Amino acid sequence: MRIDEILRESDEPVFSFEFFPPKTPEGEKNLYAAIDQLRELEPAYVSVTYGAGGSTTGKTLEIVSRIREEFGIDAMAHFTCVGATTGELRATLDEMAELGFDNVLALRGDPPAGQEEWTKTEGGLEYSRELVALIRADYPFAIGAAAFPETHIHATSPEDDLRHLKEKVDAGADFLITQLFFDNALYFDFVARARAADIEVPIIPGILPITNVAQLQRITSLCGASVPEGLRRELDLRGDDAEAVAELGVAYAALQCRELLADGAPGIHFYTLNRSPATRAILSVLKLTRPWVRGAAAAQAG
Repeated sequence: MRIDEILRESDEPVFSFEFFPPKTPEGEKNLYAAIDQLRELEPAYVSVTYGAGGSTTGKTLEIVSRIREEFGIDAMAHFTCVGATTGELRATLDEMAELGFDNVLALRGDPPAGQEEWTKTEGGLEYSRELVALIRADYPFAIGAAAFPETHIHATSPEDDLRHLKEKVDAGADFLITQLFFDNALYFDFVARARAADIEVPIIPGILPITNVAQLQRITSLCGASVPEGLRRELDLRGDDAEAVAELGVAYAALQCRELLADGAPGIHFYTLNRSPATRAILSVLKLTRPWVRGAAAAQAG
């Protein structure tokens, strides 16, 4: 089913998970075990990332197909314009259409491994808005795009970043999924600025449950996401106690999600890192407590 239709027709928040193509047979086994455990929570859809430079194209499509066919879950492939000509991009999109895909997340993409600067491939595309426009013109997919509450690391200013986002939406993006963040005020401020700029599509917050400090540092260094001082201090106090870090991370993410849903976020997109325990715990609690219902009641009472 198209994700834009899911978002439009659902009376409840829309929950989704992100996975990445593993590099080893053992990693692949762990991935499908996580998907099997998480499907009990009935996600509206899942997404599968696309390796730097399009390095996992075939594996991404294979995993999306298997999730749809074997697990019965709507799945969306990430798709970038790195390292491919327009003809090659169309060939992959044709394959997605032939496989019966309904959705695609259109991204500019990261440079290939070992390359720091992003450069346009000769005969290819330079901006994600161009990829969105290409898909919208010739393919039937619902199109997602990325949004950055703390501004894209290569943007010259928040205003410039928002202008580029508006261009992506005007080109045909149906919904937006944000980069991870750890301060909800950043999301709410971003949504307000987006609405003021006439960006009206759903903006789904992306949440990463912290389970490993070294992993967190690596991820935030790549994407530029900030960690609030209080949260960083509590993580530091737990030092090398992996269990204590994970317990804090799950509790913090659960509180984040509770506030986001109570204040009107259309759903949550969980960055699972191909693991299920943290996401299972958080989403189970959310479905039990249903903070969006109390949020709606409070809004009506006010």
